[in-house]
Amino acid sequence: MSQHQSVAAGTGVHAEPLYTLPEILQQPLLWPVTLETVRAASRRMRLDEKLKGARVLLTGAGTSAYAASAVATAWTQAIAVPTTDLLVDAERYLTGIDAVISLARSGSSPESAAVVEHVRALRPDIQQSAIVCDEDGALSRSSLDGLIVLDPRTNDQSLVMTSAFSNLVVAGLGLASLALGQAETVAAVVHELSARTAALLPEIDDACQRAAARIRDRIVVLSSSPLLGWQREAGLKTLEMTAGRFPLVSETYLGLRHGPMSFLTPDTLVLCLLSSDPTRRSYERDLIRELRAKKIGYLVGIADPEESLVLFDQLIPAVAPETDDALRTPFEILGPQLLGYHLSLRIGLNPDNPSPDGVINRVVSGVRIYPQGALETQENK
Repeated sequence: MSQHQSVAAGTGVHAEPLYTLPEILQQPLLWPVTLETVRAASRRMRLDEKLKGARVLLTGAGTSAYAASAVATAWTQAIAVPTTDLLVDAERYLTGIDAVISLARSGSSPESAAVVEHVRALRPDIQQSAIVCDEDGALSRSSLDGLIVLDPRTNDQSLVMTSAFSNLVVAGLGLASLALGQAETVAAVVHELSARTAALLPEIDDACQRAAARIRDRIVVLSSSPLLGWQREAGLKTLEMTAGRFPLVSETYLGLRHGPMSFLTPDTLVLCLLSSDPTRRSYERDLIRELRAKKIGYLVGIADPEESLVLFDQLIPAVAPETDDALRTPFEILGPQLLGYHLSLRIGLNPDNPSPDGVINRVVSGVRIYPQGALETQENK
């Protein structure tokens, strides 16, 4: 029995094919493939030379924006701005920028290609590239200077992005490592953690299934600042796969005290990713101990079991507890993905399409693109 089959067998999933679980479980296999794809594309387009020392703006929408945020954390001289902000306020963000890199699963959301054309009109000197999972999307056909197309398996067929998210982050980290002269270091991390994730997947899946069974009313997701992309995406996966059934707050450990702690009840599931940095981890532990003393929250830690068992009510094994936080996002996101998946099943939804009424869709639609500087018409008021 394959690892995929053995993990799936414990989920209670029926024989009816579902996209989401296989797309989650295939990720460790695809990360090294993605890294090699980026390295080959960089050699072909000489991106390492073009991006060396450049001031880079990484962009995407929704989950892809969180991927951009995760990559920017590890890329000196890079910032992340969602396309949903860049489209309406580009002048604010383009000052001093040398290159824009768009990240997308399909690249067919209206903002994706519109941003490329808008940046081209405002700043034709800016080098524009994209990393996509679907080579047939609108973004791939826009006026880019360079395009990196990932393995077709990263182009998730589920409504929710799982493989696409982590592989977009790995691709961005690979590109950053080439620009920063750290390619071999990052490659070693990706290969090591791919193997470790694959080995831990059955244990992570089991822990997430048990945590999902414990959720009663609401959820809080906590991380420290180098992992804000992870934090936002972790929260979004649960919201999407449960059709917003459970109120959710994503926050930093230190930020929780400044008002959001009022959201917690004794039954609130608090998902805590512990930092690999000792100083950050000290602040995080203090907050966890405070929640325990106040008897609010069911505390679930993504952490090293040997170090953190006494802090939490339940543990999900961390894949990379000693890796630099700036590199951990794609490897630690599988826990929240599986948590959302099992919670979706528990409340009777199909994780492939948890929004059958069409409140959200796999590809965003309904966004009207306006010419820059266009006057508001009476119809639009």
